[in-house]
Amino acid sequence: MSHDPFDQLLDALRCLPGVGARSAQRMALHLLERDREGGRRLAETLAVAMRDIRRCSRCRNFTAGETCRICSSDKRSSEVLCVVETPADVLAIEAATGFDGRYFVLLGRLSPLDGIGPQDLGLDLLGRRLDEEGVAEIIIATNTTVEGEATAQYLREMADHRGIRTSRLAQGVPLGGELEHTDRSTLAHAFSSRLPMRN
Repeated sequence: MSHDPFDQLLDALRCLPGVGARSAQRMALHLLERDREGGRRLAETLAVAMRDIRRCSRCRNFTAGETCRICSSDKRSSEVLCVVETPADVLAIEAATGFDGRYFVLLGRLSPLDGIGPQDLGLDLLGRRLDEEGVAEIIIATNTTVEGEATAQYLREMADHRGIRTSRLAQGVPLGGELEHTDRSTLAHAFSSRLPMRN
């Protein structure tokens, strides 16, 4: 690896998704030629974020505190819990809907072929929340992939075992699609017209 600061900057920028050699070069040149102050601010903000941002102890979303702002809010209902795969899904739902419940972030989906089981998705923590927090409904918002559907089925069985109602996002979310790439109006419609899950 080169010790040249410019080469190191290019290398560092390439850790971002979708950033190849040319994009990294364009970003680096922009910061160095036109926006050194922005570059310094970016570096400082990244350093703080990498040091201070962690997982919420209740929902596993990103936060700088012990619990995130959603879990800490007394304006959110604890009766409805929306289960999603990633923090990006929380951001998508928050931007597209008026959902006023709480979340649980799986950080993945069941995939036995990849060695991802219930313990990897924090389902023991989810089970404790279902037992202790008076949850009346789980909205299952996993992606409509094979693994997402298998995860949804597992979650439905967890809820059924506890007598908790389950619903699944309805029409509009394309089969095989991912929530974070679904446009706002489609996601809002799917969220508002969610359907009960059945055996």
